[in-house]
Amino acid sequence: MSHRESSSSGSVPPAKGSRGRAAFVLVLIIALVCGAVAGGILWNAGARTDRELAAHRHQVKATTTGPAKDPPVASRYGTKPQALAPAVWEQPEHVRRSGTVHVPPRTPPGRIVTIWVDDAGSLARPPSSAADRAFTSLSGGIAAAGAVGVTGAGVVLLVRRRSEGHRLAAWEREWERVEPVWSGRLHRGRDAGGDDD
Repeated sequence: MSHRESSSSGSVPPAKGSRGRAAFVLVLIIALVCGAVAGGILWNAGARTDRELAAHRHQVKATTTGPAKDPPVASRYGTKPQALAPAVWEQPEHVRRSGTVHVPPRTPPGRIVTIWVDDAGSLARPPSSAADRAFTSLSGGIAAAGAVGVTGAGVVLLVRRRSEGHRLAAWEREWERVEPVWSGRLHRGRDAGGDDD
């Protein structure tokens, strides 16, 4: 048994491990390239969307008409907690509008604050910042790289396992052919047959 194991282990090609590592390195490189491409696409798409959105967003001055209400619990512990307060503003010019706007906590009535509105003068979300766009692009790039990496690694492992199975089957067939000669069983069988004669 030990002779068979030593013979089988000795037949393993020395470059097998290096080929496997090279395949994983290639998968890693492809994953990084795909992640960078995906991140760049998301950045460009986000920048184009922000430019289009910014063309229809305007900052105007509003005046609070009542005390600010405490921010919700979910946002109270954020980096920039905001409260809500009633306010009035004019947009377009001489068109008076009112609504509830985000203000710093404890903002008193009569305070002037800056808000974002659309072309019609209605409250609107501000355009995304470069930091927000960078975070979205980075997250998308990492997700794309991870997906490509996991898929590629799975394919490499599957191919290696199938290749290993074929190799072991070939070794078994070769051993069945060589072992009787190598171990001397074939010669002993012939000698026994000659003695019987």
